[in-house]
Amino acid sequence: MLLHPERPIQIVIAGKSHPADDGGKRLIQEMVRFADDPEVRHRIVFLPNYDMGMAFPLYPGCDVWLNNPLRPYEACGTSGMKAALNGGLNLSIRDGWWDEWSDGENGWDIPSAQGVEDTDHRDDLEAAALYDLIEEEVTPRFYDLSGNGVPTRWVELMRHTLTSLGPKVQATRMVRNYVEDLYRPAALSGRALNSDYDGAVALAQWKRRVRGAWDDVVIEHVESATADVFEMGERLRLRAFVSLGELTPDDVDVQVVHGRVGESDELREPAVTSLAVAESYEPGRHRFEGVVLLDHTGAFGYTVRIVPRHDLLAGGAELGLATLAS
Repeated sequence: MLLHPERPIQIVIAGKSHPADDGGKRLIQEMVRFADDPEVRHRIVFLPNYDMGMAFPLYPGCDVWLNNPLRPYEACGTSGMKAALNGGLNLSIRDGWWDEWSDGENGWDIPSAQGVEDTDHRDDLEAAALYDLIEEEVTPRFYDLSGNGVPTRWVELMRHTLTSLGPKVQATRMVRNYVEDLYRPAALSGRALNSDYDGAVALAQWKRRVRGAWDDVVIEHVESATADVFEMGERLRLRAFVSLGELTPDDVDVQVVHGRVGESDELREPAVTSLAVAESYEPGRHRFEGVVLLDHTGAFGYTVRIVPRHDLLAGGAELGLATLAS
């Protein structure tokens, strides 16, 4: 691939190993020796002493940002975020931030062989998958030029990367989410609980009651008032018939979790819409209803779940309780 007569690739490697990471240091030594080979020296280079000064020209000058950790050991992967802000396309294992925000159109996912116990065999599998991606998908798209010499399909991926990831990978978005979703609600709850002991006692009693009654919470049936084939702009009307046992509709949040469907039939970047109680027709049994706006194209999926709800909870996951539609 480095010496392909029509679609050669060029590799720039930069970074540092932790002083105690002997394996990482040996790996860098091997890459440096390989880069010194006269036959490939013009296609691969190792840049020592990586720092912020080197990063400034490196990020905007990079077409593809390769990150291939062993899943699940990637702590986050902020380097790939910076690449996305500069229009670079990520080529990465689905781990860290990339596992959350890869949508199949802002880069490429290297298949992971997580679970293969033989580490050498796992490396072979993931390396072969990486080479196949570069040779069969990445380089053909990069060299697919229009009549005026522009890689139109590549530019489409860059534009999608900037619009889909640009607003997400900024510190302002992160701080805003922390403040709005965590710090402010926690402060309000703290004031309510610390004003007197009554609020804390009542919340503890409510938690005990919900935990004791949760086994009787069941989603009996979910039905849609919309056709099986959806179109963008339509509204999906849903009804969920649930049994709450001793709990009341005020104790729970009946939610529709919906979004794009990935290749493995999983929801990608799911959104949550709460349903409202429409009828209580027997003791402990209720009908919840709501509408989901289909505001994007592509495969769409949804499911219904029930989680505890209380004004002083940090969120529906705080008690570790959830009932899913079967």
